Amino acid sequence: MNQSKMWLVVKPTVGLPLFLGWVSAISFVVHYAILSNTTWFPAFFGG
Repeated sequence: MNQSKMWLVVKPTVGLPLFLGWVSAISFVVHYAILSNTTWFPAFFGG
């Protein structure tokens, strides 16, 4: 594992929630941007 030394600096109990939080936040921002700037995406979600 190449990144094993990273956990010597950042504990997994802190690093993993931060990483997953950033992934979910970026996903939310991308979906919001698509929903607010296109016409087909809201229609797709609306059925």
